[in-house]
Amino acid sequence: MAERSCCSSCNPADTATVPPKRGAPSPDAPYPDAQSLRLRIEAMCCPTEEGLLRRALEDMPGIERLDFDLIGRKLTVHHRDVGEEAIRRRIAATGMTAERDDPTQRTAPAASDEEPWWKIGAAAALALAAEASHWLSLAEPWLAAALALAAIALVGLPTWKKGFIALRHRTLNINALMSVAVTGALLIGQWAEAAMVLVLFTLAERIEARSLGRARNAIRELLDLAPERASVQQPDGSFRALPAAEVAIDSLVRVRPGERLALDGNVAEGHPALDESPITGESLPVDKTPGDAVFAGSVNQGSEFLYRTSRAASDTTLARIIYTVEQAQASRAPTQRFIDRFAAVYTPAVFGIALLVAITWPWLFGIGWFEGTYRALVLLVIACPCALVISTPVTIVSGLAAAARSGILIKGGNVLEQGYRLTTLAFDKTGTLTRGRPSQRAWHPLDPKLDEPARARLRALAAGLAGRSSHPVSAALARAAEADGVTPEEVSDVEELPGRGVIARLGRHKFWLGNRRLMQQFATLDETFAAHLAEHEERGETLVILGDETRPLALFAVGDPLREESREAIEALHRLGVTTLMLSGDNPTSVAAVAAQAGIDEAHGSLLPEDKLAMIEARTKQGPVGMVGDGINDAPALARADIGFAMGALGSDAAIETADVALMDDDPRRLADFLRLSRRTRSLLMQNIAIALGLKAVFMALAFSGHATLWMAVFADMGASLIVVANGLRLLRRDEQPAPSRA
Repeated sequence: MAERSCCSSCNPADTATVPPKRGAPSPDAPYPDAQSLRLRIEAMCCPTEEGLLRRALEDMPGIERLDFDLIGRKLTVHHRDVGEEAIRRRIAATGMTAERDDPTQRTAPAASDEEPWWKIGAAAALALAAEASHWLSLAEPWLAAALALAAIALVGLPTWKKGFIALRHRTLNINALMSVAVTGALLIGQWAEAAMVLVLFTLAERIEARSLGRARNAIRELLDLAPERASVQQPDGSFRALPAAEVAIDSLVRVRPGERLALDGNVAEGHPALDESPITGESLPVDKTPGDAVFAGSVNQGSEFLYRTSRAASDTTLARIIYTVEQAQASRAPTQRFIDRFAAVYTPAVFGIALLVAITWPWLFGIGWFEGTYRALVLLVIACPCALVISTPVTIVSGLAAAARSGILIKGGNVLEQGYRLTTLAFDKTGTLTRGRPSQRAWHPLDPKLDEPARARLRALAAGLAGRSSHPVSAALARAAEADGVTPEEVSDVEELPGRGVIARLGRHKFWLGNRRLMQQFATLDETFAAHLAEHEERGETLVILGDETRPLALFAVGDPLREESREAIEALHRLGVTTLMLSGDNPTSVAAVAAQAGIDEAHGSLLPEDKLAMIEARTKQGPVGMVGDGINDAPALARADIGFAMGALGSDAAIETADVALMDDDPRRLADFLRLSRRTRSLLMQNIAIALGLKAVFMALAFSGHATLWMAVFADMGASLIVVANGLRLLRRDEQPAPSRA
């Protein structure tokens, strides 16, 4: 008997593995000295199987934790000296088969063989013949029974087996409810209807499995973006095709025109043009030069080139995206948590009501006992909240996959669903709305009488301090000095003050390089100097001051132009009803100038990281707030915001791990794309809930009144499941997905 490829989720416990919080230990090593066993379970694809496996494994001595990947159908068992065979036996007791999973395998294994279609066709023909024989009285009653039992033998035994296993584990899932209902129908002599119910159920399950496979394959297709093999240079200078999993870091790989890259690395020779749309969603090729980073899954649309690998096949940016999306589907969205709690009460309640109907309806309404039992059996089929439970995960997974295709990496289903609630988006300035690569526009010493050697010493001192700072503005000063051939001074005792600047020693003297806030620690700002600063700030320039322990010595003006697409992004957010504000450590005048160019509603400058955090906390009292930054700086504000967005996360591990949403390219217009996708997802979720509950209510009323039959109940239950699955899959349609960048 082949294992079912998927199933309808009924009454699952809220037991999904939640991805670790920022900074939490990796799930691969949750406990010191624990061993990890990765298993692939083909029949595990919904919370019903997860609940069965948890009950079977969690009480085993030595089991530390279970991590479920329902999309990949993988189970990771963290344990201490538990035999693999003992774990497999426990899994086999649930009716499922486990195989060891190979984490280096680049393509998903094929699903196990399904029940042949001819069996379903033959069973349907037998069930229809039984129905015709019963209704038209074409033959003796025993013939209808024989035809029905033959149909049940062809397709019904797997359902009975799974139902028995579920009941043994005290789980009222669809298999358990169908098994009880069909068994009851046979006991009261409804042979033909019992057969028709099982045939319809099996057919609907097969169709539903195919539909759910679309959502699963939408993520699995990402695996196919990186080829299995790479052309690697050998010690004798020749090139040989090797499996990507066997290519060592720092290997030299050749890529011909039209080929995809199998691994991450850096260009060694050549000037290719790469299509990075599988990662960023950007459709235009990106020109690369020697030293530039390249990523697995990209397509070489230019000339042949060589690159040196920087990551193993299992750790490429594409692999991290796939892993993040797979983990994101495990986090329960708020709607799904509510539905799971509702289903945990609804199913046993309706089961109890069905028993009461079977016992009390004949007394209360004077109907026959068989009729009362039949109505109760109809209620049992309706008791399964399949459509309701399955509607949320398939919609969320479809949304996550659609976003990933467009270069928007969402860290959890809860983030995707809750994005529609955002009323305010706060932006960091540098690297978010501006190009993120400031350049030095001018500099001059504050003492105009200095001779050329003294001016050169100031420049060298500034270069030495700037080179020890991690801030993008300091990097601009260091680049300008290097371009002008300035040799930086070697400073010591370096202290970087976030939001202010850097302090260091040169010999016995202390020097500093930073903004006004830092200068106020060492010197007083006189009116003449203040007016001089204001002239630069009105032009939107960022000012960096060099000084010693008593006075400022030189002034550097740095400019970071606004991105061309920033104004369009802000306008799109305003059309969606989102308020925008800018939070920056730059001087207020420069911040206001950039905000005015971008169309930002509100701007605040001279903010330290703790000031930004305080402003985000204050805003959250007025409504949900998102924070947009680079994923590394402004970490407190990003963490405190309801949703943190990392800009330009391509190749940045820190950005992917820190933010709730990572925008793989540098286009702020993706923010509006995310909000539209979130709102569309929320809309489909509400539609699916209304469809599922509405159909349940209608057929429950028909069941109480005696107008519903078992096969009608199956149509209602499985039909609703198919409708909500198809509705959720609409997010995978190209016209429903976020549009590619328009730059």
